[in-house]
Amino acid sequence: MATRADTADAWLARKRAALARVALEPRAASIGRVEQIADGIAFVSGLPDAALDEVVELECGVRGFIHSLDVASASVVLLDSGDAVRAGMRVVGTGSVLDVPVGDALLGRVVDPLGRPLDDGEAVGTTTRLPVERAAPAIIERDFVSEPLQTGVLVVDALFAIGRGQRELIIGDRATGKTSLAVEAIVNQKHSDVICVYVAVGQRATAVQRVIDAVREHGAFERCIFVVASAAAPPGLQWIAPFAGVSIAEFFRDRGQHALIVIDDLTKHAATHRELALLTREPPGREAYPGDIFYLHARLLERAAKLSPALGGGSLTALPIAETDAGNLSAYIPTNLISITDGQIVLDAALFAANQRPAVDVGLSVSRVGGKAQHAALRDVAGRLRLDYAQFLELEMFSRFGGLADARVNAQIERGKRIRALLTQPRFNALRVADQIALLAALAAGVFDGVAPEVTTWVRDKLGSVDDAHTDAAPAAWLRNALDDTLRDSLSGRIRALVERATHERAGATQAAGNPDDQQAR
Repeated sequence: MATRADTADAWLARKRAALARVALEPRAASIGRVEQIADGIAFVSGLPDAALDEVVELECGVRGFIHSLDVASASVVLLDSGDAVRAGMRVVGTGSVLDVPVGDALLGRVVDPLGRPLDDGEAVGTTTRLPVERAAPAIIERDFVSEPLQTGVLVVDALFAIGRGQRELIIGDRATGKTSLAVEAIVNQKHSDVICVYVAVGQRATAVQRVIDAVREHGAFERCIFVVASAAAPPGLQWIAPFAGVSIAEFFRDRGQHALIVIDDLTKHAATHRELALLTREPPGREAYPGDIFYLHARLLERAAKLSPALGGGSLTALPIAETDAGNLSAYIPTNLISITDGQIVLDAALFAANQRPAVDVGLSVSRVGGKAQHAALRDVAGRLRLDYAQFLELEMFSRFGGLADARVNAQIERGKRIRALLTQPRFNALRVADQIALLAALAAGVFDGVAPEVTTWVRDKLGSVDDAHTDAAPAAWLRNALDDTLRDSLSGRIRALVERATHERAGATQAAGNPDDQQAR
């Protein structure tokens, strides 16, 4: 039986061993003091060696980063709730900048901008970390944007092609389908080698959950990463969310893979930046935004690039989202983002209300890479599509006043209605590249002329379930060259057979509906 002396000796031995493992040496620490705390901002004195974006830790365990420096103080943006922070608390500088965990362990996870799990799963098991602020690749490190990133949406892939490494802005009024279009692009990567990162900035938790559920149901959830800083998150987390998401995506780009990042949305991010700037007493500029708002988004989006073969040939494609008020594209933030990106897809509220979805305004939308990132066969059949559709929209507007009795004009209007029916596409009904080429080849050959727009819609929806040799050989060489007459006739014939079948079924249904007695007798 152990005596009290033996127990004391064992306890003393353990404590001496623990003390021996402690490195007793002088250590320098930069220590400051909280002078004022309000609205998620702590004004700190001291910290003589403080640097911008340096992480600091407060006495209560809350962390933050230094957002701006003054002569005798620093503004610290808190990354957690500031309810426990009080004036007079000690602040310790860590000497390290903001970073985020990266790697394959994040795939299929929902995390906050600091890499903390939000999906009730285990902590992210990775030791690799990257700073949230990184320099964009230099010009010499980049390559031409020439590989297409297929979205499965005909109006985008045919008229405003997006290339791997491109930055394409999705912009429009509230509730016009901006997020839906971006989610379509994510879902369509199910059968590709692209890894998708979705960043939610200031969004409602229910809206973010709908996006996650849609990708889980229709896409490759196991190859997607969701970085969420909802509207209820501290402003500091909302501010770093886009930068953290880009760093996570850059990990895959830098090792030769292809990544797609959707930032939803930068209008709310700009509002958060304005809020922090005003609270830290930075001088306001146009629309009360600080003067560095353009540089903020420029240095963020410049990180999307196609790397040269010497660096692995990886790519990072960015689809930032921005919201307009009453279609005003000349507002401050929209004009900034349009200037920074390589094109924009403009969504129109009137088209959305008219049930034309995706509600893409073909007159205001543009891709500055365009045909350079399109399959040659798709570029060949889509050559005149945008011009023909734009002319139809003008003629349709004038036809409302009457007086256009010319047969050629009426034929052009009827053809435009078929184009519109073809470009209207339901959600999660992506078209394969070969299907898009077949539809546009048939449109150019006049297969849809003289048939009802409903037949055009039926054929487009049916096409995805029809097996075809050319469809199965999507990566084949024929996509990389303009269509020859034989292949064009073959694709058009395939669509013509579907049109004839749809017309026959439609006629039979009409006849059956008109003769209910005969139908009952049969």
